Amino acid sequence: MTDSVVIGTRGGKLALWQANKVASLIEQTVPGCTCEVRIVKTKGDKILDVPLAKIGDKGLFTKELESALLDGSVDVCVHSCKDMPTELPEGLTLAGFPVRASACDCIVGPEKGLTLDSLPAGCRVATGSLRRVAQLAHMRPDVVACDIRGNVDTRIAKVASGEFDCAILAHAGIVRLGLEEHVSSVIPADTMVPAVGQGCMAIEVRADDERALALCDAITDDASRRAVEAERFVLAALEGGCQVPMGAHARIEEQGVDSVFVLDAFVSSLDGQRFVRTQVSGDVSDSRSIAERAVDELRKDGAEAILEELR
Repeated sequence: MTDSVVIGTRGGKLALWQANKVASLIEQTVPGCTCEVRIVKTKGDKILDVPLAKIGDKGLFTKELESALLDGSVDVCVHSCKDMPTELPEGLTLAGFPVRASACDCIVGPEKGLTLDSLPAGCRVATGSLRRVAQLAHMRPDVVACDIRGNVDTRIAKVASGEFDCAILAHAGIVRLGLEEHVSSVIPADTMVPAVGQGCMAIEVRADDERALALCDAITDDASRRAVEAERFVLAALEGGCQVPMGAHARIEEQGVDSVFVLDAFVSSLDGQRFVRTQVSGDVSDSRSIAERAVDELRKDGAEAILEELR
């Protein structure tokens, strides 16, 4: 008997790429299982003329998908992990984390080799992320951050038309869509701290659905799960939503013969003037306590006061 799974997703090219990738992983990993991808429109897909930070809805790209999950219309939902609020509706859980792609941001511009350091003064840099705006203001206060909305193709087209001098986008999305020729340079994660969960797909299921939980377990990469859970702990502990100037990036690094769990995190005022950042590392098995230490360090340096002012 064939087992069928209905996968809920947003309808954009990148969302569909991710949903189809998860479908392929499930079908390759679980014999006899077939997947159907079903598109669900979200509020964030319908409101395209307002900056994300002004809409102020933490479930902007997830709420309608979660409703479909709760009413049984779909069995699992595939999200970009960076879009996920830290608080999920009762009865739902994030259970699947396939191998993470690049967590870095990248510059999309008219020429190869354009970097944060080489951006000319007064350059109009397009981004829809307060996290990037704050880090730009901190590192390059002489450039102008401009708000942009729309899918990856739309943003690239706006740069190509000259509406903006360049844009900063998630590198993983560009690669997944086969648009690497538009990348001027990749910004190292230790230069611009990525968004929590950036580059990772997150699979949301009903917490009591044992079949879906087992499917997620079968395709989850433990290192990716461990990193994303540490980053999401930092976000939740500081009560930061998707649209606040903060970021966290965890990974496992090989240092000599040892594997070390490293976590960078920052919180900033929007103008980049008040900027606190920490790096904490330790044994891979201590990823949760490393995240707790990072939160303590940020709090000690005034992160909560910065976030409280923003709220």
